[in-house]
Amino acid sequence: MKIPFGQSRQSTIGIEWELAVVDATTLEQVPAAELVLSHVDDPVDGPIRREYLTSMIEIVSGVHSHVDRAVAEMRSHLDFVLEKLDAHGLTLMGAGAHPFGDPTRQSPGDKAQYRRVTERNGWWGRHMAINGLHIHTGIDSRDKALPIVFGLARFTPYFIALSASSPYWEGEDTNFASQRTMMFQQLPTNGLPYHMNDWAQLERFASQLEGVGLIQNPSEIRWDVRPSSWGTVENRTMDSVPTSFEVGALAAFSQCIVEWMSRVLARGDEIDALPHWFLRENKWRAARYGLAADVITPRKEEYLIHVDDGIRMWADIVAPIADELGCAEELGHVLELVDRGPSYRRQRRIVSAGGSTHDVARALVDELRSGQPRFQEARK
Repeated sequence: MKIPFGQSRQSTIGIEWELAVVDATTLEQVPAAELVLSHVDDPVDGPIRREYLTSMIEIVSGVHSHVDRAVAEMRSHLDFVLEKLDAHGLTLMGAGAHPFGDPTRQSPGDKAQYRRVTERNGWWGRHMAINGLHIHTGIDSRDKALPIVFGLARFTPYFIALSASSPYWEGEDTNFASQRTMMFQQLPTNGLPYHMNDWAQLERFASQLEGVGLIQNPSEIRWDVRPSSWGTVENRTMDSVPTSFEVGALAAFSQCIVEWMSRVLARGDEIDALPHWFLRENKWRAARYGLAADVITPRKEEYLIHVDDGIRMWADIVAPIADELGCAEELGHVLELVDRGPSYRRQRRIVSAGGSTHDVARALVDELRSGQPRFQEARK
């Protein structure tokens, strides 16, 4: 199976943001995406798209060199969708999973690939009511793509912890920061990338999967980090998040780390990596404990590091790159999330203060509209 890799300018970015359609009063997730999609020119490849469920919408940016411009475009598309939904008493929610809804009440769209997911995966397929955030970063040479894919996988726990927004499932605290991470990895071809020596090996791998009926096209290799035919590396590790503030922070962090890796390769050096079994352990720890996780690093002098300390360390390392790329402000928002709380912490503060998961859902809806995390309200 041939896998194309397009031409991109180094470190350009694109963003894909999956959102749930919900009733503005009851906050239940509802199959009403077509009320918006009927107003867009291209609901398949345009900036506002159909997704796996009929109660989901995906907002997609164009290609940008600067994070703030990508986020501004996303905000414009978001405002359009919200305006259309307002007329029907509906709105949007940004989270890895609905905090109290019944996932089995959601239905996949009428697309063969979606039907295969539902039918093949049984119980898991019927419960796959989850949303993610994907960040594409341009790579100027295909030879860099696979080393960066495997290198970026080492940062999975940092991106999971910063974006984790699905601690609740059907009204119950799962004790995981990201229930979505645990759900999504149940599907075949999902999960962490395998180390590939070169592009030919990747294509042989895809051919083998096709030969045994696992996939029909390369897009069904749904690794947490993967090369994209657009000429990018796609970071798919993250829960959907409630705010454009968080979208910008995560896009800047991903963009800067990918650019840092590209420069390492351009110098002729190798990117530090971890064996696959440690990548799996780190991913589980971050999904379970979020910022409080201790994760394994390839640094000889410090075998374990607290996730929040690791994020601060890497934000400092890539700060000069952020200045060059024009995303220093958004990278600073990463540190604000560490200090004041990603979504999973803000949600749990609401419940610990006597609120319900319905109150959590209301806060998620309000945050999406404002574009800003409700740090102070979450402390009450």
